[in-house]
Amino acid sequence: MHPASHVTTTPDRPALIMAGTGETTTYLELEHRSNQGAHLFRSLGLKVGDVVAILMENGPRFLEVAWAAQRAGLYFTCIPTKLTAPEVEYILNDCGAQALIVSPDIESADELGARMDRLSLFMSAEARDPFHSYEGERAHFPVTPISDQAAGSDMLYTSGTSGRPKGVKLPISGSAFDSEIRMEVVCRELFGFEPGCIYLCPAPLYHSAPLRFSMTVQRLGGTVVLMEKFDPEAVLTLIEKYGVTCAQFVPTHFIRMLRLPDAVRKRFDPSLLKSVIHASAPCPVPVKEAMIAWWGPVIHEFYSGTEPVGMCHITSQEWLTHKGSVGRAVVGILHICDDEGEPLPARTEGSVYFEGGTWVAYHNDEAKTAEVHNQHGWSTLGDVGWMDEEGYLYLTDRKSFMIISGGVNIYPQEVENLLIGHPKIADVAVVGAPHEEMGEQVVAVVQPMPGFTPGPELGQEIIEFSRAHLSHVKVPRRVDFMDELPRHATGKLYKRLIRDAYWGKAEAKIV
Repeated sequence: MHPASHVTTTPDRPALIMAGTGETTTYLELEHRSNQGAHLFRSLGLKVGDVVAILMENGPRFLEVAWAAQRAGLYFTCIPTKLTAPEVEYILNDCGAQALIVSPDIESADELGARMDRLSLFMSAEARDPFHSYEGERAHFPVTPISDQAAGSDMLYTSGTSGRPKGVKLPISGSAFDSEIRMEVVCRELFGFEPGCIYLCPAPLYHSAPLRFSMTVQRLGGTVVLMEKFDPEAVLTLIEKYGVTCAQFVPTHFIRMLRLPDAVRKRFDPSLLKSVIHASAPCPVPVKEAMIAWWGPVIHEFYSGTEPVGMCHITSQEWLTHKGSVGRAVVGILHICDDEGEPLPARTEGSVYFEGGTWVAYHNDEAKTAEVHNQHGWSTLGDVGWMDEEGYLYLTDRKSFMIISGGVNIYPQEVENLLIGHPKIADVAVVGAPHEEMGEQVVAVVQPMPGFTPGPELGQEIIEFSRAHLSHVKVPRRVDFMDELPRHATGKLYKRLIRDAYWGKAEAKIV
C-alpha cells in the first residue's frame, strides 16, 4: 500500500493535519505535491539510490518531501534540527547528499548555505539566498508521476560511543514504489492499526519511530495529526478533537501527562484510543502502571532501534504479568550472550543479541559494524539484559553508557572530546544521572587542572563553554568535580564507577 493507492477512493481525506494551525493536506494534494517533488529531484540529476537530506521542523512540507524522495527511489536522510552547522555538515558529507531541504527557522541554515554550496539548496516557505524556494521550484513540474518510480528508503543516523553518527543504509531493492514494507505488517498485526486510522504524532519527524509510524499510517490511508511541539494538555485535547485512535510516545511524555491537574485529566475520555505505543527509553514501572490504569490496556511497548537487528513487543496484558519487561522477540531470535558471544541460560545477565534480523553494515564504518556482530553473525544494539524462561526480555543497562534524556539519545564521548580541550580541565567523564521528568540528565564530572578551584563558578564556565560548541541537548545540565577520575594504569577510565554513584549502585568521591 502507498498514499497513491488512496487517491482514487478517498482523495479528500486528510493525510495530514497540523495540530497547531489546523492546516490540512488531503491525499490528492499529497499525491500531486510528491509527484512534483519527484520530478524536481529528477531535474537535478538525482537517480535511484541517490540521497536528499531533510533538515526541517515538524510541518506540512516534511512528509511531502519524504514521499517525493521515496517514490523517486531515493534515500532521504532526516537530520535533527538542533545540531550545529558542523554536526549537520558531517552527516551531509558522510551520506553523500546531493540536495538539502531546510525550514526557514533552522538556526544553522544560513551557515550551512555558505558552507555547503556544492548541494542543491532549498528552503520551504519564503526562501532566502542561497536557498531556492522548494514550493516555488516544485510548482514548475507536472502533478503526474515520474516515468521511473521505484521504492526509496530513509537513511537515518544513530550515534555510538565515539560520538560520531553512523548511517543506517538499507539496500534499495529496485522494487515497485508501492511495495509492502515490514512496518506495515508490524503496525497492522502487532499494534492493531487499521485502514483509515487517526494517528497522533507528538515527536519530531527526524526521529526514526515518528517518521516511520507517520509514513506507515499514510500507507494505510489514515490521518496523521502532527504536533509542532509536545504539550501534555494539548495531547488530550487533540485526541478528542480529531478522534485519535492511535499514538506513539516516549516515557517522558507519559510523565508530563500524568502530572497534569486532576481536573484536566478527568475531563479527558481515553476510550477513543485503540493503540498507544511507547519505546525509545526505559519506562519506570510506576509510570506505566499509572498509564494503563488511566488509558486502559491499550499500551504497547517495543524494543528495537534505527538499526533493524530485531524487535521485541509486549502488550499491556502481558506487561501486567511481566512488569519491567520489553517483551518477546517478534523479529529475529533473541539471545543473551556472555563477553565471548556465547549464549547464556535464562535469568543470567549479558549482552542482548538478535539472530536473523535484517541488517547491513554501517555506512562508511567497518569497525563499528564489526563491533556489533559476534562470531555467530548475531547483531546487538549494545544493551545489557536478561531473559526469563518464557522468552521475555528485561533490560538492565543502556548501550555503552549512552544517555537517554526525554527520549533523545546523547553520547558522552562527543561531549568529553570537547571538554577535555578546555584549559582548566585535566580529565573529564560525562555520564547520565537520574532525572525525575527527563529520565536522565547530562552530568560532566571534572578533574580540574592544578591551580583551579572546583566550584559553582568553574562549573558555570564549563556549561557556557559547552553551549558555544554543542547543540543544546548535549550541554551538561550539571558539573561535579573529583580530585582524580578513576583510571586504570593503562589509562582506561572506569566510567561505570562514576555513573553508578549517581544511580545508588556504588560510592565515589564526587563533590
